[in-house]
Amino acid sequence: MTQGPTTDILGEPYLAETIELGEDSEGEVVATLVSRRADQPTGKAVLHVHGFADYFFHTEYAEWWTARGYDFYALDLRKYGRSIRPHQTPNYVGDLRDYYKELDDAWRRVTERDGHDHVVTSAHSTGGLTLSLWANERQPPQLAGMVLNSPWFDMQGSQLMRTAGTVVLNELGRRRPMRPIPRKVSGFYGRSLHSGHEGEWDFDLAWKPVESFTVHAGWLRAIRNGHAVLHRGLDVPCPILVLSSAASHQPTEMGDEVHGYDLVLDVRQIRRWATCVGRHVTYVAVAGARHDVVLSLPEPRAKAYEEIDRWHSTYVE
Repeated sequence: MTQGPTTDILGEPYLAETIELGEDSEGEVVATLVSRRADQPTGKAVLHVHGFADYFFHTEYAEWWTARGYDFYALDLRKYGRSIRPHQTPNYVGDLRDYYKELDDAWRRVTERDGHDHVVTSAHSTGGLTLSLWANERQPPQLAGMVLNSPWFDMQGSQLMRTAGTVVLNELGRRRPMRPIPRKVSGFYGRSLHSGHEGEWDFDLAWKPVESFTVHAGWLRAIRNGHAVLHRGLDVPCPILVLSSAASHQPTEMGDEVHGYDLVLDVRQIRRWATCVGRHVTYVAVAGARHDVVLSLPEPRAKAYEEIDRWHSTYVE
């Protein structure tokens, strides 16, 4: 059951509709589908999925697609952004397959209800992992292309953390799923984005905190299980574009250098695992880009859009 669309928090012409998903152990669960129609529609659509500690606010990205005749949809997954409810642990699930329910519902609405038979999917960071797994399992016939913006394809850190550490994490996540995982978050990335700090973007800090959200053992176990499936190889059937920054960096202070690197993930891992998604993958490293490449400074951001346009006109259009 889904409530009808109403004007979104972004204002007209953005609409939002609540997707009722029943209950989990914390109570009522919902997702939110945001949409913006193209001024001159072509019957094509984009469906976008955000990353961790994130939600949809990227109007520039949406309007890049609508200018090309694509109706744009974005899904705030359960316990993210517009879909967070007071009784919930923000961003938590114990299995990435839990998200398939809202992805299935959103896909049905975009294709069956709204009549789009040519759909490009788009996702950022953790959303890139989730969307890849969903598309591999569902194999939707209307899927025309996939844009993955800095997808989270492996655990950053040492080899020990990715091997023995994952064994320990799996057991901890199984026995004590809500145990917080200690981690150090500098806040530099969030500050580099937000207009109230050193950035140019306006977003709700309750939904996308500068210092992120707490990570729990059960959630991280779900991520590592998803990584394991990806590493065995997927077969997403459409052309895929994987974008990332050209380099990662861990700065020790807030300065100009925070703006030109991925401060969140190791881009070498993105490059390494990109071809696991499907048989037709284009990978592009954008010099000077941030973790979310379409929120980069103007020059690398323009380069990212050029790469999306080149890929789209070559393989998808």
